[in-house]
Order: sequence, then C-alpha cells, then structure tokens
Amino acid sequence: MITVSEVSVAFGGQTLFKDVDLKFTGGNCYGVIGANGAGKSTFLKVLCGELEPTKGTVTRPPELRMSVLKQDHYAYDEFTVMDTVIMGNKRLYDIMKEKDALYAKEDFSDEDGERASVLEGEFAEMNGYEAESDASKLVQGLGLSEEIMECSMSSLTGSEKVKVLLAQCLFGNPDIILMDEPTNHLDVDAVSWLEDFLADYFGTVIVVSHDRHFLNNVCTHIVDIDYGKIKMYVGNYEFWYESSQLIQRMIKQQNKRSEEKIKELQNFIARFSANKSKSKQATSRRKMLDKLTVEEMPASSRKYPYIGFDMEREAGKDILQVSGLSKTVDGVKVLDKVDFTVSKGDKIAFVSANEISVTTLFSILTGELEPDEGSYKWGSTISVSYFPNDNSAFFNDCKLSVLDWMRQYSKDETESYLRGFLGRMLFSGDDVFKPVNVLSGGERVRCMFSRMMLFNSNFLILDRPTNHLDLESITAVNNGLSEFKGNILLATHDHEILDTVPNRIIELCEHGVSDRQGTYDEYITWRNQNGGVKLEI
Repeated sequence: MITVSEVSVAFGGQTLFKDVDLKFTGGNCYGVIGANGAGKSTFLKVLCGELEPTKGTVTRPPELRMSVLKQDHYAYDEFTVMDTVIMGNKRLYDIMKEKDALYAKEDFSDEDGERASVLEGEFAEMNGYEAESDASKLVQGLGLSEEIMECSMSSLTGSEKVKVLLAQCLFGNPDIILMDEPTNHLDVDAVSWLEDFLADYFGTVIVVSHDRHFLNNVCTHIVDIDYGKIKMYVGNYEFWYESSQLIQRMIKQQNKRSEEKIKELQNFIARFSANKSKSKQATSRRKMLDKLTVEEMPASSRKYPYIGFDMEREAGKDILQVSGLSKTVDGVKVLDKVDFTVSKGDKIAFVSANEISVTTLFSILTGELEPDEGSYKWGSTISVSYFPNDNSAFFNDCKLSVLDWMRQYSKDETESYLRGFLGRMLFSGDDVFKPVNVLSGGERVRCMFSRMMLFNSNFLILDRPTNHLDLESITAVNNGLSEFKGNILLATHDHEILDTVPNRIIELCEHGVSDRQGTYDEYITWRNQNGGVKLEI
C-alpha cells in the first residue's frame, strides 16, 4: 500500500497539485491521466521517492519492494540482457554477484564459506535459482528470443531495449510497480501480453499512459490530475470518461436553468421597478436574484482541439488502384508485389511486422518515392492530404511564425481568419507568433493537422498521427477521422483508433498483402487463428 497524505507540489511558485489524499492498495491497477503539463510524471516521481513533495508525506511500507520502469535506454549498455533484467531485483542481483565473487576466490576461507552459506540461504528464499529462467520467460513473453539473453544491451535496437527494461521492471514479482508510458514502442503482441500480465497481478500497479485501449483493459481505478487536484475514481478509462462527460452535461443543464431564471427575474425588475403598483414585487424578486448564483464550471486544464475534415468535392467512382508495387530499402525488400483497390468509402488501416513497409508505401503513393516495380493510379476526382511519419522537413529549418506558416496553406490569408482557425487548434494569444522551429512535438502535430484541414481533400493518408499527442488530442483525432466522409489510408499505434475508424485492414506481408474487411480486433482474432506473425502497429 502507498498512502499519500496532504501532498502538494509546486515549482517556481506555480502549484501543480495540492492537498492530495489517496491510498493505493494491492491487487489494483491505477491509471494516472491528465493534460500535458498537469504533473503525471511528477506525481510518479513523488510516489517512488525520487522527488520530495513541497508539502505532505508519502508512506510506503519498508518491507514492500517497489519497481519503477526505467527511461534511460543507455544506462545498462555495459551489461548483458540477463543481468539487466535481474537487476530489477537489486538485492537478488547483489547476492548473485557477491556469491560469484566469493566462489571465484583462490584463497576461499572459512569466513568466506560462512558468508556464502548465509547468501545461499537468502538466495533460495528469494527464488534465486529460478531467476534466470524467470527473466527469460519475461523477455520471451514480450516477443524477444531466448538467444538474446547473453547479448550486450549496447547491441540491441531501441525497441528491444524498451522491452528488456520493461522485463526488468516486472522481474521478481515486486509488490509495487510504477510505469510511465509502458506501451510506447511496443508491438501489439507485446502490449497484449503486458495487459494479460497486469490483469492477474497481485501487487499495486500505477501507470501513466496515453493508450486508451490499454487503460481500459488493465485499470481498476483512474487517478485524474485536473483543476490542480488529484482525484481517484473506480473503474477503467472508458467508465471515467463517460461519467465525467455526463457530470459536465448535468452541470451545464443546471447552469442553463439558473441562467434562465436569472434572465426572467432581470426582465421583470427592468419592466416593473419604476411601476409603483409593482414595486413591492420587484423588490422581492431583486432579493431572489441576489441569492441566486450560477454554479461556476471548474476551470479544467484539459483542452480538446477541434479536428474535422471537410471535402471541397465528393470523390467519384474511381478512387485508387495499386498493382504489383515492390520496393527495396537499404538492401531489404519492404514491399513485394503489393496489390489492392480502394473503393469509395473505404477507410483502411495498414499493419506490418516492419513499420518501414507502411511508411514506404505511403511515400510512394504521395509521390515522394518511386517504386522499383509496379504502378498505382489515382481517380481523376481525388485530392490527397498526407500526414507523414516524419514532419521535421516542415519545421526544422523554418523560422516562420505559426501564423505565417499556416498562411502558406490557406486561401484566406487574413489574420482574423487564421487566428480563429488556430484558436480551435489550441494556439491562442502570442502562441501564434512562436517560430515553428521551436515548437514541441505535440504542437507540430497540431500544425500538421491544421494544414491538412485547410486543404479540404477527399482522401487522407496518415502515418502514425497520434505520436506526441495527449489523450484529449488523440480523442479529437479519433472523432475527426470517424466522422470524415471520404477515404482514409491509416497507420497508427493507437489501438482504439484502429478499432473504431477503419472498415478494412491490410497487412503488408513478406510476399504481397492480407486484406480483410472488419475491425482491427476482428482481424487480430482471425490472424491468431491462422498462425499470423507479430505485428507492428
């Protein structure tokens, strides 16, 4: 159990949250949510003791072992994968190393023997003899091969290191697990394995995540950071979201009724206060008005951008025909005789064991790359807007302000129009004068969506559009793509978008494609039943 009592955290005079009283108990998984900058990662640092609160206390029973997901991918480069995972239980790892050092001594003494005996006893109590086997099972569960265990961490790819560090966090059955964005860079099979692992876990799990599907599948409670407060709610993310929206609607309806009553009273007072025969009534109603107040809505830190796509013209019958596309990148054949036809109304999600394959396909269809073989043909009525996986070319060497950057793509170049448009995308006040080359990842993504919306195209191609976005912006993207009436080709890491936007899934396979109608979850079920390979989404 972790007990949080009267905790407040402030930086530079600005309070992130204050007077927090919470209890985190075993057998539960707590999802921590909040807008960017609300203090989610800071709260996790307070819980694990890395950061002292400005006020209040966090109590963790000393006999409980806590494990925290590490973010430094280079911290263990000098160690093997096996050692890195077992380091998740520091005491066990220290015992192993001390034992090995004792047994390696040439002048092994009686005193060394006594020490080794004590260590062996503690080692056995901690299930040390199963440590290597347990570490290997975790790594394999996350989709890596057993052969990787003796490899140096420095030899691994970024995504492999992410999985090893996650295995380290889970190793040895810690009593408390703290994780900040654990699903980042994980393939769908690894995420599914992690969900199953946490669903049956005995300890206390506290996780920050932007993955709505993950939060829905693992969380028993939602910890919401908003209004400068932290509140805990029973249920998963979807239950919290629906409940919070209902409460907001109820408050608004209550306010509307109050406002209508106030207006009625004000009108009466204005009409009759000068009329002697009505003056007594008017005075009475003025007293009622003084007592009647409109309940103020809390000033939430959450902001939802507006993302919606209008079509300048509707698409005709012919949309897109792709025939025999092949492409080799850096000596690896990433596309091999890819064939598919897009029909009117199709919203297609692309998945692959190699995400470079999808990016390469989209780059070919938008004219950025030439295929080695094959062809594609767009319908004569089609207009395309493209959201690339890498948007750095649009920003890195550009010193234009956000306002002037947007002006390049707008038919209406007036500042009033552009400010109104940017305001809906959460750029307000002096934000519009910031140079685009200093924008954050999330701000750049919102600029790219603004650019797409200005084109009024009837065909959208989006390659990982939710990277760098918070939950609110991801929800806005989800809604905007769901409501779009044109065609979409899409690749995304967001499971919820994959299961609610597309009506068709195309997997780019080693040779050709696998093409199925239906939702993403239906496709996963079909693929697993037919012995499919691991997917990157």
